[in-house]
Amino acid sequence: QSMDSALHYIHNDSDLSTNSSFSPEEERKSKVQDVVPQALLDQYLSMTDPSRAQTVDTEIAKHCAYSLPGVALTLGRQNWHCLKDTYETLASDMQWKVRRTLAFSIHELAVILGDQLTAGDLVPVFNGFLKDLDEVRIGVLKHLHDFLKLLHVDKRREYLYQLQEFLVTDNSRNWRFRAELAEQLILLLDLYSARDIYDYLRPIAFSLCADKVSSVRWISYKLVSEMVRKLYMASTPTFVVDLMNELVEKFCRCHKWSGRQTFVFICQTISEDDCLPMDQFA
Repeated sequence: QSMDSALHYIHNDSDLSTNSSFSPEEERKSKVQDVVPQALLDQYLSMTDPSRAQTVDTEIAKHCAYSLPGVALTLGRQNWHCLKDTYETLASDMQWKVRRTLAFSIHELAVILGDQLTAGDLVPVFNGFLKDLDEVRIGVLKHLHDFLKLLHVDKRREYLYQLQEFLVTDNSRNWRFRAELAEQLILLLDLYSARDIYDYLRPIAFSLCADKVSSVRWISYKLVSEMVRKLYMASTPTFVVDLMNELVEKFCRCHKWSGRQTFVFICQTISEDDCLPMDQFA
């Protein structure tokens, strides 16, 4: 009985299924698999039913979201069609805690599903999370590198234009958000070309180096030094020369003492981490 009621909700009452051209019988088949007992899967899928949140447990949608990568791993990517509608329902849930849970695990789900399903079904959800509340955005930010490295190069480059948006938060005092951005940018240096680093990541790094919070600045010094290393190793030497000239102009000759101090700290990091040969450093 519970199986039938679950299927009734999923196939007939869901907004997602009303747009479908499948008949109820065909939709029932689309949720069928042979990995786990079907009644168990149907029970799990019914956790997104709003009436269950009211009568059983107000946190049930969050539990459903938390378990979804494990269910997807168990069923395998060939059975993703069983979970797709439920995932999209959870991704648009009114409770930000549910969306936050999915945001923290979307990179794991991408590994399970592979690049084709990720590009088709997860990227639109990921893009939605990027525009969400800070509590949700931090989930995708913490694993930004893990997710972007799974995308094709062209798709990955599209996110260069959006990285700047992470500097803006709902609460300007949320400095940990900017610190996490600096940490992720260090990892992202390996995914982009020298030109992309110079054109898109450099302005963000310089902005973070002038942050009001010292913890953010310290991570940013490391970011700039790694940027120097990456550009120095690139085939085009002009990028690293231009970057070093800008460091001198922007920080060394800054009329504020804090800017000049920043230059000294960046130099310290570059020399300690051997990001440049000493003759080039001199």
